[in-house]
Amino acid sequence: VQLQASGGGLVQAGGSLRLSCAASGPTFSSYGMGWFRQAPGKEREFVAAIRWSSTSTKYADSVNGRFTISGDNAKNTVYLQMNSLKPEDTAVYYCAADTPPSRIILSALSVDTLYDLWGQGTLVTVSS
Repeated sequence: VQLQASGGGLVQAGGSLRLSCAASGPTFSSYGMGWFRQAPGKEREFVAAIRWSSTSTKYADSVNGRFTISGDNAKNTVYLQMNSLKPEDTAVYYCAADTPPSRIILSALSVDTLYDLWGQGTLVTVSS
């Protein structure tokens, strides 16, 4: 089972990008998925997460109101619509999945170490 992230690229400040992450493999299932990012010289940080059962979403304060996470559990795909991009959004974006049997509680969706499966990352560069 693998996660494949795509959609990154170079965009000017104020622009938009849509990231996608698709899971492959016949046995894949998840309780939800998340997006994290890592800027050069910085630690990986939480961006957004979605729980399939309740369609609950959670966002980092830095992206709330600008980014939207969505997805299709049946298609094992999650998206991150990024609007009003800023230079400080420049980073490698990673998708991650919360897979059975353990399930991350809602209050801990921002904790990267609790996710079981990670994609390879896609680079987003926002120019000023």
